[in-house]
Amino acid sequence: MTVAPMLHVLLPGREKLASAPSFAAWVARGTALPAAVPGYLGALSEHFRWPEGPLPVAALIRQSVVGDAEGALWLCADPAWIQAELNGARLLACGNLALDGNDAKALVDALAETFDAEGMQLHIGDAAHWQVRLPSYAEVPAFPEPEDALGADFFTQLPQGDAGRRWRALLNEAQVVLHNHPVNRHRTRQGLPPVNSVWLWGAGTLPAWVETGLNRVYSDDLVAWSLAHRANVDVQARSQFARLDSANAACEMLDLQDIQPDAFERTWWPAIEARLLAGADIRLAFADGQRVSLHRRHRLRFWRKA
Repeated sequence: MTVAPMLHVLLPGREKLASAPSFAAWVARGTALPAAVPGYLGALSEHFRWPEGPLPVAALIRQSVVGDAEGALWLCADPAWIQAELNGARLLACGNLALDGNDAKALVDALAETFDAEGMQLHIGDAAHWQVRLPSYAEVPAFPEPEDALGADFFTQLPQGDAGRRWRALLNEAQVVLHNHPVNRHRTRQGLPPVNSVWLWGAGTLPAWVETGLNRVYSDDLVAWSLAHRANVDVQARSQFARLDSANAACEMLDLQDIQPDAFERTWWPAIEARLLAGADIRLAFADGQRVSLHRRHRLRFWRKA
């Protein structure tokens, strides 16, 4: 018996896509699956396996982009924007700040002395992802993932107590360096948010292995690319989704976790629906943890309304 191809689609929260009527109708007729851990990394962890422990994002990205992660402890220090408020500050962006390579290098060069003083080396993976190489003896507290910290009070997200004192001081020094940097003055004149901090997260060493049941991944996110590289599976920009032959890819993943509703309705849902009507099984993973299975026979469930 021929097994139907499987397409896993990572999406924003379900309510964000409710304005796409055809999609909403299919979801209403689909089969609800058990809810899962909310968030992007939670969705990825359903498809990738690695040795026990939290996902070592920094080491995976470093190995994927530069290839020198082996034998070291790494920590993400992604460029971030925090906005001061009356009673604190709020993390408004992390990583995705439209930095070019030259500006990223200028900022990292300016921060080098601050990190060197703590026995750490700050490096650029790409303009949106920076990594710190830590001394082997470093004790790294738990830092929230960016998607959990965004929109929250910056200081409440930092490690507290004696264990966090060193890291809070490091971030404070980094913010002082970045505050009046020429790159940020230029960004302000252009109407862009400043890169006035870094966000620390994703610590760990390069895992000895990463496994997956996927045959191909479509994503524009470096974390997904890094996992796919380590698992030695085909990974493509998501713009290639409608262009590549899926006949030999029995199990694929399409990463649309940051897609905007109009682009989803106009471009992505028609391409996914075409796969669905051609007989593929579609598994939807919403960022809020909801999971839904779709099959073309579900179109006959006409009594289920969105």
